Amino acid sequence: MIRRELWFGLSFMALIVIGAGTVLANAPTITNGHLGLLMLSLVVVAIMLGFPTAFTLMGMGMIFTWLAYDRDWHRTLDLMVQSAFKTMANDVLIAVPLFVFMGYLVERANLIESLFKSLHLALARLPGALAVATLVTCTIFATATGIVGAVVTLMGLLALPAMLRAGYSVPLAAGAITAGGCLGILIPPSVLLIVYGATAGVSVVQLYAGAFFPGLMLASLYVLYVIIIAWIKPQWAPPLSQAERVVPLPPLSQRLAESPAAHALVGLLNGRRNTGVPFSHVLKQLGIVAMPGVIFLLLAAFSYKAVTTVEAQARYDIEEIGAVRSAPGAGGLQEPPSEGGLQEPPREEGLQEPPGGEQAPEPAAAAAPLAEPAEAAQGAAESAAEAATERPAPTWWWVTFAIFGAIVTLFYLFLSFARLEIFKMLLASFFPLVLLILSVLGSIVLGLATPTEAAAMGALGGMLLAAAYRRLNLTVLKESMFLTAKTSAMVCWLFVGSAIFSAAFALLGGQALVEEWVLGMNLTKVEFLILSQVIIFLLGWPLEWTEIIVIFMPIFIPLLDNFGVDPLFFGLLVALNLQTAFLSPPVAMAAFYLKGVSPPHVTLNQIFLGMLPFMGIQVLAIVLLYTWPQIGLWLPQLLYK
Repeated sequence: MIRRELWFGLSFMALIVIGAGTVLANAPTITNGHLGLLMLSLVVVAIMLGFPTAFTLMGMGMIFTWLAYDRDWHRTLDLMVQSAFKTMANDVLIAVPLFVFMGYLVERANLIESLFKSLHLALARLPGALAVATLVTCTIFATATGIVGAVVTLMGLLALPAMLRAGYSVPLAAGAITAGGCLGILIPPSVLLIVYGATAGVSVVQLYAGAFFPGLMLASLYVLYVIIIAWIKPQWAPPLSQAERVVPLPPLSQRLAESPAAHALVGLLNGRRNTGVPFSHVLKQLGIVAMPGVIFLLLAAFSYKAVTTVEAQARYDIEEIGAVRSAPGAGGLQEPPSEGGLQEPPREEGLQEPPGGEQAPEPAAAAAPLAEPAEAAQGAAESAAEAATERPAPTWWWVTFAIFGAIVTLFYLFLSFARLEIFKMLLASFFPLVLLILSVLGSIVLGLATPTEAAAMGALGGMLLAAAYRRLNLTVLKESMFLTAKTSAMVCWLFVGSAIFSAAFALLGGQALVEEWVLGMNLTKVEFLILSQVIIFLLGWPLEWTEIIVIFMPIFIPLLDNFGVDPLFFGLLVALNLQTAFLSPPVAMAAFYLKGVSPPHVTLNQIFLGMLPFMGIQVLAIVLLYTWPQIGLWLPQLLYK
């Protein structure tokens, strides 16, 4: 008996074949453009049958290029060599193996268990705390690694049993894990954005800056959905019991605290209770307690200086070629002086020498009173410009640090010994990953490093992180390098196949035929964007994001100019839309990753059911981004205007 997934796949392939046959049958004459559409249909069918994507693209591209070149093998082979060389010469792709290597090293540092434990204790008072902690853990870990399969598998082993023991609904637990694990392909540093940038010719730096806030928006919508569901349906996500919220204190901290709920700062400064505790321990705890305040003050001081200091503009005494130095206050064309210069010779006493020393000073003497006020005004302006080396801090700075200051104040007001232990757990798991992500992403967005340089520093950071947690050894390094080489080879061969396929599609006139068909529909900009996003959404059901990017983006990108669509904005919409490629059945790879490590009673249908609301949230995020494009475009325009 054929399974339902196979029925869906076979039906989809049958629809593609029937559609291609109908187009060819109704065409008055079969042109090369129709052969291009036939090639596209055969590629999709072959990929769905399980043939390797890269070699399917190369094989189909070579066959149809041979047809486009009138059976000339020499030109066909030349195209293949040129496509491979163009991929090898693309320096943007150097960042791919480095980011992948960083991801595999961070994954093997085994931070995810301590990260999940510390987050679910820190968020224990929220409705659906375990699911919220799962989403936050998946977001951070997926962003640091970018490996969807690894994050979903690890969280399936770690978070799914914990949520099932707590009485969580199976669909809600499965949906939180699968949706959170897929965020790594959207939030930078993301390999998807690098592949799109290299395919569409868009700056990867601007893509990273643009995708930051849409990614955070999508993660926030996930968390908000889980909190609302847990509040409305508490039986789907029961709150943690009091026993599960207990944080054990170390022996020395037990001597300092009357109870775990006692205020930590007061207890550490209480001299009478500290008599039996080593002073070094108290000092260490006070240093940890003071850390948020010190960091806040340093950030506030340095950022205030940065936003209020006006850099003096350098002035150089360089004149334009051909310019004539004129007296101050004299600008443009002027009438020649009425006296001096050429004059009619006197009638008497014959020829005389032209007037010289006596008459020349008169114009200068006449211009001197006019020049003095101009020189004084210019000097006053220069002194005022030099004096204006500071400016008021902008409003956004005051608002941002007012919020941070309120958070730090609340931290100290409610800092118990139990919360201090949770904060120390976060220091060991949460903050190293966040620091690694922000340092890599910040260096790219602020222009301090190219994506390749930042990826190299990220790989070094991942190695240091693994070494700090004593997970770095020869076996881990060898496995990470092997998996990195495997993934990078796949991406590079995909680019080679995509280049050959795109060249064959253009040679056959398929691109011109698609463009003529789309323009003949007389679509508006909104209608074109809706049509393109619906097509990409449907393609996400049978295909993965790599295949959609390398096969269909070269078809969509040339159409953008006709509708006035920014390729950067289109790329952000596509990146949000491609989240569905991992969640949409029947080829929802995240579901199969989770099913492989879930208990036997968790069925695939339950996992699919749990993913459907998160797919709806992804569609809502696309609508929000289109309605307010500045969610994605504000940061690139601010940094690179």
